[in-house]
Amino acid sequence: MAQYDVIIIGSGPGGYVAAIRCAQLGLKTACVEGRETLGGTCLNVGCIPSKALLHASHQLHEAEHNFAKMGLMGKTPTVDWSQMLAYKDEVINGNTKGVEFLFKKNKIDWLKGWGSIPEAGKVKVGDTLYETKNIIIASGSEPSALSGIDVDEQVVVTSTGALTLDKIPRRMVVIGAGVIGLELGSVYARLGTEVTVVEFLDAITPGMDAEVQKTFQRILKKQGMRFIMGAAVQDVERLKTKTKVSYKLRKDDSEHQLDTDVVLVATGRKPFTDGLGLTELGVEISDRGQIKTDGHWRTNIPGIYAIGDA
Repeated sequence: MAQYDVIIIGSGPGGYVAAIRCAQLGLKTACVEGRETLGGTCLNVGCIPSKALLHASHQLHEAEHNFAKMGLMGKTPTVDWSQMLAYKDEVINGNTKGVEFLFKKNKIDWLKGWGSIPEAGKVKVGDTLYETKNIIIASGSEPSALSGIDVDEQVVVTSTGALTLDKIPRRMVVIGAGVIGLELGSVYARLGTEVTVVEFLDAITPGMDAEVQKTFQRILKKQGMRFIMGAAVQDVERLKTKTKVSYKLRKDDSEHQLDTDVVLVATGRKPFTDGLGLTELGVEISDRGQIKTDGHWRTNIPGIYAIGDA
């Protein structure tokens, strides 16, 4: 049985940085990752690809609205969606390969597969059991589901599917006005999509300063995004030529519908801990599904730590 000083479960920004630092401090280190590439959600289907598309759409917006003011004259660029997706994939590849290089440089073992913790001091990956003095859970998060709405990642999508649509939709409804939905909504709005955001609360980006919320919403409206606040989505119905989103306004219980081509469900994220065996181990979990830790990221089980979204 292979033995380590520390095994990290998850290779996202929390996990891979922890692995590198542990190795630099002289610990025999391994990192468990089930994806084909390192970097976790952030590098593969999260922050990095969405920022790549955001950057590309921003360049288009600048060319359309601001270049002439600066004396940059000439033909306004058109959008080649397949090339933009290829650019996004190139950015992802550069980042994930960079993490893989750092793993090799620091002599970190990549245990390929999905991990579980059968008992303290042991990690199972596939059919192989590994022994370790310490375990760091850095398994990240996944999109939260919306009750009664089936996601197919083609017409009804999460942030993951929104990064790989086969074409730029004419219309998009974003359910949820958090940072993820607004960022991706902004990308598509600047590419010409009619974007409507439906939010249950009365302000966007819940938890942010009220002045920031107002200013941010004003900027997004200038990009052409439309907002329906204080609305609870009741149903999403897929038809042959369109999709209908039904919602109810909280202020008067009136019911309304929107026709759209794509629905982006962006109602938050939840810890991705299924299959780790935490309940069987007795690891304390909060009401929201997050692993409870102290100020040093220790769980209630000696030798098991948790960082990041988990």
